[in-house]
Amino acid sequence: MDFKKTEEQELLLESLRTAYQRANLEEYFKACDRDHVFPEKAVAAMVDAGIPSLGIPEEYGGTEVDLLTQVMVAEEAYALGWPSLCWVNYSTEVDDILTFGNKQQQESVLNYALRGIKPFTLGFTEPQAGSDSAAMATTATKRDGKVYINGNKTFNTSADRAPYLLCVARSGINENPYKDFSMYLFPMDRPGISIEKLDKIGNNMCGTFEVYLKDVECDPSDLVGEEGKGFYQLMKNFEIERTTICSANVGMARCAYDEAVRYAGQREQFGKPIGSFQLIQEKIVDMRIKIENMQNMLYRTAWKRDNGQSISIDSSLLKRYTGQAAFSVIDDALQIMGGIGYVNDCRISRLWRDQRVYRIMAGTEEIMVHTAGRALLKEAL
Repeated sequence: MDFKKTEEQELLLESLRTAYQRANLEEYFKACDRDHVFPEKAVAAMVDAGIPSLGIPEEYGGTEVDLLTQVMVAEEAYALGWPSLCWVNYSTEVDDILTFGNKQQQESVLNYALRGIKPFTLGFTEPQAGSDSAAMATTATKRDGKVYINGNKTFNTSADRAPYLLCVARSGINENPYKDFSMYLFPMDRPGISIEKLDKIGNNMCGTFEVYLKDVECDPSDLVGEEGKGFYQLMKNFEIERTTICSANVGMARCAYDEAVRYAGQREQFGKPIGSFQLIQEKIVDMRIKIENMQNMLYRTAWKRDNGQSISIDSSLLKRYTGQAAFSVIDDALQIMGGIGYVNDCRISRLWRDQRVYRIMAGTEEIMVHTAGRALLKEAL
């Protein structure tokens, strides 16, 4: 594996940095974080630079690049200071709909993705079914040629902005409960859908919601993929989602590291820069080791996916390690900054609040032990 960046990748990263700098976003992000509003101006700058088109097939107006390139670009954006959960390249949604969606669903979803709009919110988690996906109770009942969805989804990212909901619902009773589920895609403005915003610790620029579904009428054409295969499609979704969100872990850790190292070289205490003290140097060295390890794991996992290899184990290992390592790096960066790191005017305080959710979302780090551990034992036998 050669992770030397290609000329195309270097040009993409440079165009991203240029677009970011021209937009002068740092003060804008502070205001959006303070006021709990989505950074529309920043998204528009990325749309103008063509970033959302990456990974979308040319036939839909996109720019075909591999997953490795997409995670490199996302990582760089987060390293520059892009806010968590607000990235404009929707790799997971695009992969989902290209893999399982019909032509009409693909055209609708990819049209939104090209414009930097999150095409759908993922309706998987339920109040009583977090890590236990098989415990989902939302139902899809057939009646008079229609399908009616009833239930409650929770922790839905951007449910106030996404035009669609990708919903997994129980569609039957089988001896194998994993064959009970089907996946549906339908507009968020359909009758019977209501949302309620959750008040959370961080990620202030991106709303998270409860979604209530009461007799939401769907056509059979709203089915995504095969009936009864929704759970298995969900598991494939997780492989890509876990990989792509780890670009945020790496990028946010880099952002915090860069800021802390600059500060350590400038901040004087006891007549010398704090970076001259060995305790600070130890933190900096260990932070850099973790960033290198995270980046290598991320690139290797994306490379394997691009080369047709399974990443079912890799994506779980990647998410567990980078979630913990990134938080450790950001926490050490805040410690190096001292009191100034704890005030909201310092970017590291936002990174510290926002990154914590990556140890929970798309599968907790404990579930990553379960999914990877079983597979590793099976692999060894």
